[in-house]
Amino acid sequence: MAAMTSVRSSLRTLRRLVVSHRLQQCPRLQALGPAPVVHISTPLTSIHWRGLRSSHVASGPVLQFKLSDIGEGIMEVTVKEWYVKEGDRVSQFDSICEVQSDKASVTITSRYDGVIRKLYYDVDAVAHVGSPLVDIETDKALEGDPEEDVVETPAISYNQSHKKNQATPAVRRLAMENNIKLSEVVGTGKDGRILKEDIISFLAKQTGAILPYEVQKIPTPVISTAETPPKEETPIMAPLAIPRHIFSGKDRTEPLNGFQKAMVKTMSAALKIPHFGYCDEVDLTQLVRLRSELKDMAESRGVKLSYMPFFIKAASLGLLQFPVLNASVDEGCQNITFKASHNIGLAMDTPQGLLVPNVKSVQALSVFDIAVELNRLQTLGSAGQLGTADLTGGTFTLSNIGSIGGTYAKPVILPPEVAIGALGKIQVLPRFNSRDEIVKAYIMNVSWSADHRVVDGATMSRFSNLWRSYLENPAAMVLELK
Repeated sequence: MAAMTSVRSSLRTLRRLVVSHRLQQCPRLQALGPAPVVHISTPLTSIHWRGLRSSHVASGPVLQFKLSDIGEGIMEVTVKEWYVKEGDRVSQFDSICEVQSDKASVTITSRYDGVIRKLYYDVDAVAHVGSPLVDIETDKALEGDPEEDVVETPAISYNQSHKKNQATPAVRRLAMENNIKLSEVVGTGKDGRILKEDIISFLAKQTGAILPYEVQKIPTPVISTAETPPKEETPIMAPLAIPRHIFSGKDRTEPLNGFQKAMVKTMSAALKIPHFGYCDEVDLTQLVRLRSELKDMAESRGVKLSYMPFFIKAASLGLLQFPVLNASVDEGCQNITFKASHNIGLAMDTPQGLLVPNVKSVQALSVFDIAVELNRLQTLGSAGQLGTADLTGGTFTLSNIGSIGGTYAKPVILPPEVAIGALGKIQVLPRFNSRDEIVKAYIMNVSWSADHRVVDGATMSRFSNLWRSYLENPAAMVLELK
């Protein structure tokens, strides 16, 4: 009897050792449930032997699951949380981990069925796009090329839905470019995965406009009787869907041309100058009347007479009184040169870009002479034939931005000059005359900029007052003509 007890104890111990050894080698068997009991008869006794389940799972290769491009130009992310550990079984679209970029938090899902064999990063470690996240031992060999990694978009609110949207980065990018929320799209792929065709189909059903909010009246329930049968409700027809076209334009890059490069150089140097700004209003009512009288006379001589010759001549007369505005400074602002000739430039909009030709020696020209020279420069500018002599040597500049539009501007000085003026458009506005009567007036706004290193505000203001007086009373210019 003692011998039989010893044999039974030895067999029980051997059975525990075998089962424990096999479970350690194959962790999958731990989840297969209780094994069947096998009865083995021996001459000594009937021993209960619990055998191992012999079902076989086909194993495939161990594949590296890499972090794919999640869009937005993101090249690296931080691993915030792992949803699996080594030895865990995962299926396709199961959540593996959550990563955080500088723009959003994204959940990475599996594209294989298998067992996690290795985690490459710890929590809060930085993972780069294209590097492996985990190793997965697949259940069977994959046929064809592996699919693109699936990225789940995080839910907006837990109160809205616990369901996550499955889509590839390319599909997510297409939805983002067309302002589509993935939560509004019904996926037709496996397990509700959103495909590119689903996005295009969703776009085709959209109206392309925000419909106005309409308050729908709730009908009052009517109690039907034998005398008054209930009325049939008329179905409400939904508005027809207007297809939206997907924008497919592409950016293009072009090199700067010669004029644009020159503008870059000039404006970069100009912005190093401390600018002083000054604005004023000019009543051009009398000048408008004078020009209308001289316009036909000028045209009979083959010259188009605009307001610009009067503006330029008035500026020249003002520069005679304030020569510091018709000057230039050296690069280190150590010397100032007062220019004898009034070479007044005109900022001109041409097919080649912004050009500033100048009228030479305005102090010696009449209004008609200035008009003739402006006609010549405008013709050459439109044809792209302005020469170096026309574009260099300027001492003072006016910009007629009002011919395009706008009332006020902030003109930028063209170095080495020290002042520039911008002329707004002429507007017909009500004003009071000397008898306090409201009259129609032709009003123009002017904006001045001066180099505050050599020009003070009082000088700019006095020059502007003198220039305005010549334009508001054009007859006063006759006394100054030589």
